[in-house]
Amino acid sequence: MSDENKNNAESSNPGEVNYVYQNRRYVGRKETVGFVLWDAAQSFNINTYSGRFVTNVLQIDLGLQAIEQTINGIWDVVNDIFMGAIIDKTRTRWGKFRPYLLLLAVPGLILTSLYWLLPILFAGRTSMDITKFVFYFVLAFIREGIGTFQSIARTGLLSTITPHPVDRTRLITLANFASGTFGEKLPEQITTVILDLIDNKVLTKTFNATQKQLYLVTFVGMGLFTTIVSSGMSMWFFMNSRERIMQSVESPSLKQSFKSILNNKPILLLTLSDFLSSFGLSGSKQDYYVDVLHFASMALIAGIPAAPLSPVSYTYVPWLRRKFSSKVLYIFSRYIDNILKVPIFLIGCVGMKKDFSGGIYQNKWAMCVVMMVWEIIWTLFYGLKSVIGTEMYNESMDYCEWKNGYRTEAMTSVAKGLAAKVANKVSSVLSTILKKAVNYNTSAYIEGREQPNSVKFYLFAMFTIVPALTSSFGIIPMLFYDLDGKKKEQMYNELLERRAAMQQKVNADTKEVTSASASESTGE
Repeated sequence: MSDENKNNAESSNPGEVNYVYQNRRYVGRKETVGFVLWDAAQSFNINTYSGRFVTNVLQIDLGLQAIEQTINGIWDVVNDIFMGAIIDKTRTRWGKFRPYLLLLAVPGLILTSLYWLLPILFAGRTSMDITKFVFYFVLAFIREGIGTFQSIARTGLLSTITPHPVDRTRLITLANFASGTFGEKLPEQITTVILDLIDNKVLTKTFNATQKQLYLVTFVGMGLFTTIVSSGMSMWFFMNSRERIMQSVESPSLKQSFKSILNNKPILLLTLSDFLSSFGLSGSKQDYYVDVLHFASMALIAGIPAAPLSPVSYTYVPWLRRKFSSKVLYIFSRYIDNILKVPIFLIGCVGMKKDFSGGIYQNKWAMCVVMMVWEIIWTLFYGLKSVIGTEMYNESMDYCEWKNGYRTEAMTSVAKGLAAKVANKVSSVLSTILKKAVNYNTSAYIEGREQPNSVKFYLFAMFTIVPALTSSFGIIPMLFYDLDGKKKEQMYNELLERRAAMQQKVNADTKEVTSASASESTGE
């Protein structure tokens, strides 16, 4: 360890260790503001209702959706590998990841806007209309390809924006705190209230319009608005951001990329955990609130007591990180959601008859109280959940550089996401097939009709007990995660020294080239 790093590691308080990676800050105020806007843009949408949009408003048959999900899932897996390899070999003056985010921003905006306009473009077509389905399928296919480039580049940019993990944690924590406090979910909340007013016939009388017409205007209008605003917020950050971790001059070969994944224990464990968790079957909370309780605003009302706790939950994240290992924090924050859903299911089944009628799960006010308690407990860990997973991935990228001498953010991101995507696509297709198998009526919602009691119980179970039972196997790999304490301190000490040496070499080479050019221009 160098003298400078030794001094950094010493603490002014006896008996307390002040790790070297806790002492530096690189990202300035303007870029921090941009990062906060960018983070908010990721959630400034109504994507939580995208499934309902496709099924009930655009009206694509569930069987056709299963076909699209299967084919697009295969394409998603295939394109990840090639696009990850392309990005890992990228070396430009603007960085490794920013060029893709800048170049694909406008095409992404246009295609997403087109997605929300589909019900107008194909108005009056049936759910089995092939022309509508083919157009939807091709659009989804292209958006998936662009989305892959953007997703890999976003992940890579976050891991290279600063070389210090605590600086990254500061950015992630601040961004999640600010965006959560100042309304990133506002479009979703407004849409939720509007859907309830339509579902309960309030707006149909006010505007003298049918439910179908009002649903169409709501989804198309909010979809286009959020797409345009979030794209603008993202573009501003891309224009003002920097990549600060230097890549190796020679881009790694495909073989080296795969090697860097196989010998990266942290990323292998995170990948396996994601893979096992993603096999879990689950339904939509919105489907339960809307189709069973006819109370979409349950998401807002149940969250009122917990709302003040959301910003508070970020304040003790640094303390938790100092007191507990990463694996403990990761396991608890990620799986507390499913653990709490078991008692929700048991309470909901009280009073249920053999034909699935009755039961507390159909009583919106009783379930509102239950969900309030769930929201309060879950929100206490919201800040930790928002930070810990992202930061553990970024640390695994630093581990790759430490172990191999080069970084493979793109291919590692692909490998990590690929396993989860395969499992997720399988579970998504199965969930869609099951929804069709229980005779879910896709037109009942916009026509104001009820689903059968058996379908209502299915939607409740798929939101609660089913994911709780099928997603918990991801805990097992994380029990072996060990990138903490002294091992992490050693890694960052050595990385800081290597990066400083690399920067000095680049500066010396640049100075030599500049001097040579000056000599040639003067004729010496």
